[in-house]
Amino acid sequence: MSGAPLRSYARSMSRAFVRENDDGAEVPQDLPERPVSSHPNFVTARGLQQIESRIHELEAAREAPKRSEDKDALARIDRDLRYWQQRKATAKLVEPDTEPVKVRFGVRVSLQYEDGTQRRFTLVGEDEADPAQGLISWMSPIAQVLIGTSVGDEVTLQSQRAEIAKLEAGA
Repeated sequence: MSGAPLRSYARSMSRAFVRENDDGAEVPQDLPERPVSSHPNFVTARGLQQIESRIHELEAAREAPKRSEDKDALARIDRDLRYWQQRKATAKLVEPDTEPVKVRFGVRVSLQYEDGTQRRFTLVGEDEADPAQGLISWMSPIAQVLIGTSVGDEVTLQSQRAEIAKLEAGA
């Protein structure tokens, strides 16, 4: 496909969610709301702080599009702001035990795999999950296997056997 048809397609797609009023002026379509999980919104103290920071950032970000009357940008920011305000309103702060004996929300789990590798996971809220940093949602398949286990228990994760080596208060 050459560049011209692709640009034409992109222009038509970018206009797919724009309507015009009677004067021919563009009016932004209502953006769909961000989906909110149906699970309880458990958060760590760090997760609650992240939610509050995101709300603050979005409130500050509203000013520029308001001044420039950028309705599309304002609609996107407002949608995200509604999401984060709802997440804050439903947040249930969970403090982990200082010396946990079972894997549960907020606990950092150290695993020793049969091949000698070690991994650490901390079970956190859905919005604060960052698997690359070892922060996994308490609703993830890995977390569901780990919840309720203790030091010395063996689990199978992604077709590999591992032993629970250590539990600590997490994030």
